[in-house]
Amino acid sequence: KTAGHPEFGHAAGIETTTGPLGQGIANAVGFAMAERALNAEFGDDLVNHTTYVIAGDGCLMEGISHEAASLAGHLKLNKLVVLWDDNQITIDGATSLSTSDDQLARFKAYGWATDAVDGHDFAAIRAAIAKAQKSDKPVLISCRTVIAKGAPTKAGKNSSHGSPLGAEEIAGTRAALNWPYAPFEIPSDIQAAWKAAARSRAAAYGEWSTRFEASPKQEAFSMRIGGDLGNAWVHALNKLKQNIATAQPKEATRVSSQNTIDALAASLPAFLGGSADLTGSNNTKAKAMQAFAAPDYAGRYVYYGIREHGMAAAMNGIALHGGFIPYGGTFLVFTDYCRPSMRLSALMQQRVIYVMTHDSIGVGEDGPTHQPVEHLASLRAIPNLNVFRPADAMETAECWQLAIASTETPSVLALTRQALPSLRADYTPENLCARGAYVLREASAAPKVVLFATGSEVSLAVDAREKLEAKGIPTRVVSVPCMDLFWQQPETYRNELLVKNHSPNHAVVRIAIEAAIEQGWEKILGDNGIFIGMTGFGASAPAPELYQHFGITVEAIVAAASA
Repeated sequence: KTAGHPEFGHAAGIETTTGPLGQGIANAVGFAMAERALNAEFGDDLVNHTTYVIAGDGCLMEGISHEAASLAGHLKLNKLVVLWDDNQITIDGATSLSTSDDQLARFKAYGWATDAVDGHDFAAIRAAIAKAQKSDKPVLISCRTVIAKGAPTKAGKNSSHGSPLGAEEIAGTRAALNWPYAPFEIPSDIQAAWKAAARSRAAAYGEWSTRFEASPKQEAFSMRIGGDLGNAWVHALNKLKQNIATAQPKEATRVSSQNTIDALAASLPAFLGGSADLTGSNNTKAKAMQAFAAPDYAGRYVYYGIREHGMAAAMNGIALHGGFIPYGGTFLVFTDYCRPSMRLSALMQQRVIYVMTHDSIGVGEDGPTHQPVEHLASLRAIPNLNVFRPADAMETAECWQLAIASTETPSVLALTRQALPSLRADYTPENLCARGAYVLREASAAPKVVLFATGSEVSLAVDAREKLEAKGIPTRVVSVPCMDLFWQQPETYRNELLVKNHSPNHAVVRIAIEAAIEQGWEKILGDNGIFIGMTGFGASAPAPELYQHFGITVEAIVAAASA
């Protein structure tokens, strides 16, 4: 049995999940990037393979194919070969209904080499592939085909696209193709050819194994391909946390993220970072990183250009290939341009790290087009995607640690533009963010108010607590860096944090503060909880004025808790 669309991990030989058109070709660009990067590090003896793609007309129509193909051409990924099934049919009918693109000219403009063959001529296809293997550019081979070739009434028609031929049409096709064999019967000559190919590949693998055994890089290569990161990066991160506890920096969490990347880059050669043309804003480039570029590909930082969707899909391909932990940055609001690929990261259980900065109305004067309000909620709705929103430098380091350690879950790091105070003065090797939510400030007595907050609003909750405690109202502050992880905790822990284990006579006011919409907080707040945040789009003004305008203030929290 097979799935309706190829699904990674469900059967042998499926390299990626390619249901949404265009994702596969963009993933392949990531595969080819990973191959070149590993080749630069370990040499031809260990890494020297070509990535082949079979793409259809629809794949090339999708916008993501333009982003991916442009990037591949710019990077001169000559170990990438795309076989385009040029049957000129889509579900609606002939491709001429909706497009008149000259695809070969388009790809030439991207810096690709191109070729065209009869897609039913095996010898011509073989010759085109052999030629492509010698190219110094990525290659697109147009394979002109007839969809459902041989079918008496459906050949070359959209009626054969995505629908069973039916018994009568199958019988006619068998006759037209002179195919007398039973279903799933493999003719002896074809079977012999497959076995010969297997023997040839086994011999080639044996030669590679000999080179591998003799290589001085054998151990390092095995660790990289096996996903063994060692322990040096954990030690580096703990040292960073100690420095944070001492220095107590007041800085934007995007800057804290930059410092974390700097601290980890030397001990994590598997890092392959990048940004969609916002490097200076996302703070994603470690100081020691060089650009990943032709001809040597030794750099570990990708300038993806203004191609958010292509970046996200390429990172999926890099992760699927193995050997690297890809991370890439843009503004949180532009996760809308990444979302289909982010969903596939989660579906395929790939460790891809999305560094998303400028995470709220704290963006300021850029206004509502650049101020995410619904994005945290919509991202939290994606299964198997950890959305981290750290409150200070310490939490940022811990969230990075969790993202790196999450081998089967992609992560979003939602980071601020504006500076935030340090909230944790004591160092502990324990990762307090690992439970998704934890008590940052305990109440002076049995809590009457519990304040839940994320990111930049946690410091508001801490300040509000001081005022409430001064008024004789015992108040607990719970930082919620990752709601997804919190709901995975044991019920006893969740109930204790939510103060659900206390007597009915002990009424507790729950207030959540986040500069975003309320959706998703209902489970924490319950029926009588209070949400302080956004109810619509933002506006253009300095960040402090926006927080005042939208009522996300210490005074508003105190008033709500005191009512």
